[in-house]
Amino acid sequence: MLGLKVDVDTLRGTRVGAPQLARMLSAAGAQATFLFSVGPDRTGRAIRRVLRRGFIHKVARTSVLEHYGLRTLLYGTLLPGPHIGRACASELRAIRADGFETGLHAYDHVEWQDFVAHRDAAWAALELRRGISAYVDVFGHAPKVHGAAGWQITAAGFEAEAMCDFDYCSDTRGAHPYLPVIPGATAVCAQLPTTLPTLDELIGVDGLTALTAVDRLLALTAEPPRHGHVFTLHAELEGMRLNAAFSRLLDGWRAQGYELVALREMFAALDIRTLPRHAVKMAPIEGRSGSLMRQGAAVAAPQVN
Repeated sequence: MLGLKVDVDTLRGTRVGAPQLARMLSAAGAQATFLFSVGPDRTGRAIRRVLRRGFIHKVARTSVLEHYGLRTLLYGTLLPGPHIGRACASELRAIRADGFETGLHAYDHVEWQDFVAHRDAAWAALELRRGISAYVDVFGHAPKVHGAAGWQITAAGFEAEAMCDFDYCSDTRGAHPYLPVIPGATAVCAQLPTTLPTLDELIGVDGLTALTAVDRLLALTAEPPRHGHVFTLHAELEGMRLNAAFSRLLDGWRAQGYELVALREMFAALDIRTLPRHAVKMAPIEGRSGSLMRQGAAVAAPQVN
């Protein structure tokens, strides 16, 4: 199986990119998990990342203005940030009605991505509760999966997640499903990590174009691993200007024999009792600015007397 995780960060991505992806996936007979940002769109505040190592280079090679649009890049600064859940409730419900799994990406995407590393468990829990409440307002029930914005999460964030009744989470980058080991934590959520680089991490590196980045990904998936792969795409990218590249990627994966599924299907195939335990660590990844949470070394299960 190859699980598709669609991160939806913005109002524009919810209103335009996500519906286009849903139509494309349905036509291809593919499933996916759509993770929504359901609070204010304050994308413009991401300008605070300008001093982060590698940020300017990533912006230059991935044409952020073309992908996100000027209006989106002004939300939260010169323009007020619209509340996505309230403004796009019909679009959100339509994705679920089309048979796709939905879950929580963030309440305020920029707020979580930029500040979770510097906040405590109470702050993380409050942000998650805000997100869950806004999600319930749209769908009428709480989300069962969470995927942290920008793969940004801390020990405090993992602790907060454990109190939110998620079945599983996809907050990290890694190689296979696992249970994160957090010192002092009595419970954690099973992780289905993103295992493959994203298109925006590949485009512009070593001269790769959108189409040659697809070739690079297909080379990485030529030999399927035991637990399959998880690929993260973005409504603002593959749902719009990278639409043709993603279509080619879907064709390539089907030719390789993959079943394209929602993360829920991958989770259902796991035996949680036998999931390996792994440490987690913040570390950089090629093609992305800053550090993000990654699956670390295996940790032995505690001895039971």
